[in-house]
Amino acid sequence: MNINDLLEKRGITKYRLSKNSNIPYTTLNDICSGKAQIEKCSAETIYRLSKELNVSMDELIEESMKRNARTEYRSSFEAFKSNVCHRIKDIGEISFIVEVLESDKIRNFFEKKWFPESLYLLAMVDYLSRENNIPICTNYNDIRACKLKAVLYPSSIIVASAAEKNSRLRDESYVAAIPEFKRFNIVENEVRNVL
Repeated sequence: MNINDLLEKRGITKYRLSKNSNIPYTTLNDICSGKAQIEKCSAETIYRLSKELNVSMDELIEESMKRNARTEYRSSFEAFKSNVCHRIKDIGEISFIVEVLESDKIRNFFEKKWFPESLYLLAMVDYLSRENNIPICTNYNDIRACKLKAVLYPSSIIVASAAEKNSRLRDESYVAAIPEFKRFNIVENEVRNVL
């Protein structure tokens, strides 16, 4: 139960709770509005609130902890691509294919509607499979039938095209894109030369 619900249930105001618990009103207001996460407050603040509201400290932070656990961090697509390429470099192409297929990340990303990540991983697995003469995994044929609505270019190409004020670089990178990626409307030209 959150603090706002407890205040309403007990019929007291934030101001009264602030005075009774000796917690600054601004701190309490930040917690109630969601600006501050209660689980990141000091143990003393949580203790004072729980004592004044007559609930356990666990009950006070439980809802917020559950809500934050459901919120998954999603990095930028450029960071994601870089992490994938570095992972391949670190563990090798075959190990990477095995890791991705065993973890079912392609399907997990797809079900979360993280389509660029899902399709990028699938393209990478298909590309590395072709390069290493490994049969394509057919578990993702349904996803292979999909593609992004718009072509996704590397940010470096977008910036360079904007600086030149013409689409020549975009056109050239699209033509040179690795076929497994291009099939999903993702422009990727180099996956091995990472720093």
